[in-house]
Amino acid sequence: MAKGKSAAKSAAKRNKPRKGIRKFFREVVSEVKKVSWPNAKDLTNHTIVVVVLILVFAALIGIVDFGLGKLFTLIS
Repeated sequence: MAKGKSAAKSAAKRNKPRKGIRKFFREVVSEVKKVSWPNAKDLTNHTIVVVVLILVFAALIGIVDFGLGKLFTLIS
């Protein structure tokens, strides 16, 4: 009898995570359906803003790096 109960418990433990995974993905799909997705115009505008800001910050960091490099060559 002990072996029968033990086998049933271990089988239940093996099946339970699968139900948990299925439940997780069902809930993920449910939440994704609730998301307010941007339209194409908003997406394009936001993408342009991000790319422009990346270029501006890259230029600023490049200028600072160049200036510090020149300063260190003068010092040494």
